[in-house]
Amino acid sequence: MDFSDPYDEFDPDPSVEGESGSARRSRRPDRTRRSRGSGGSGGGQNVLARRAIALGVGLLVLILLVIGAKGCLDARKNRSLDDYSNSVTQIVDETNTLGESFYGRLDDPGDLTVTDFTAEIESDRSAMAGFLSRVEKLDTPGDMKSAQDTLTLVYQLRSGAMDAIADRMSTALGDKGRDKAVQQIAKQMQVLSAADVLYNQVTRHQIDFEIESNGASAAPVPVSTFVPDPVKWGDSAEIDSALGGVAGGSATPTDGGVHGTGLGTVSIGGTTLDPSATTQIPSGTEPVVDVEVQNQGDSNENDIEVSATVGGDTLTESISSLAAGETGTASILLTPAPSGEVTLEVKVAAVPGEQVLDNNEATYSVSFG
Repeated sequence: MDFSDPYDEFDPDPSVEGESGSARRSRRPDRTRRSRGSGGSGGGQNVLARRAIALGVGLLVLILLVIGAKGCLDARKNRSLDDYSNSVTQIVDETNTLGESFYGRLDDPGDLTVTDFTAEIESDRSAMAGFLSRVEKLDTPGDMKSAQDTLTLVYQLRSGAMDAIADRMSTALGDKGRDKAVQQIAKQMQVLSAADVLYNQVTRHQIDFEIESNGASAAPVPVSTFVPDPVKWGDSAEIDSALGGVAGGSATPTDGGVHGTGLGTVSIGGTTLDPSATTQIPSGTEPVVDVEVQNQGDSNENDIEVSATVGGDTLTESISSLAAGETGTASILLTPAPSGEVTLEVKVAAVPGEQVLDNNEATYSVSFG
């Protein structure tokens, strides 16, 4: 007879109960670990997010700094382009004014004597040399290098032509060698016309293109027409006719005498200059050029013009009168005072009736200080 408890089959198996409890106990730490793991992942993501934000802000600041720096550089570049263009405009305007004066004088010399007329031409020559010097000293932005090269060539052509015209003017106003001198002047007028074309067709557009391309604000540079009528002034017959109106059309005095001057000793502060070597001038010496001029003719001469040129700047003085066979001195103060080694050009302008000019000028190398 079985006396076992009829409800024993419903009692939980201790081993099962133990396993169930163990399972429950083992699952709780799992939930804790998952919870902790989940919390750690969220914290890491927050750190990464903060780092990403900081990196983004830093990158934004860097971009703004780069943009700001570029803006400053662009503004500075545009200012330099504007300054260059404005300087060119000023030189061109003055050149145009010189052209009007030069050709106006040729068209109508009025009551100018031959001496006065040639002195005016010498002044025009000096002015053009001054323009060339200013062009060569322009502060040129990098983008304007090509324009600067052609602009310099334009003024080299102009200055060279004006030099040649001034050198031949006295002969062209005389009798001996007149025809050849007039023809040579006509050829130099054609050089001046070619310089106009080069500037107006090339240089001007180069400058304006760079200004517009970089967004600078300078106005277009002006047209430069030094020669008002290239066909007329390139014709030797027209030039001969124009020069015929200067004080009767002849630079030869009617006294029948021989006229001519020559360059003598040139010195600075008592130190005689040597045209074949560099002359050292002691530091502190006043830069006054003393130029001796000899009257090599048999006639008295008046208002003899003497010039000294350094670095494109020409300064002049005159000897009021010089008797036949005598020697006079013109003293020219160089301003601004030169420094270092320079080239000094000294010239005695031709007097009316002078035919030989070979001994009227010289070039010296001088070292100051």
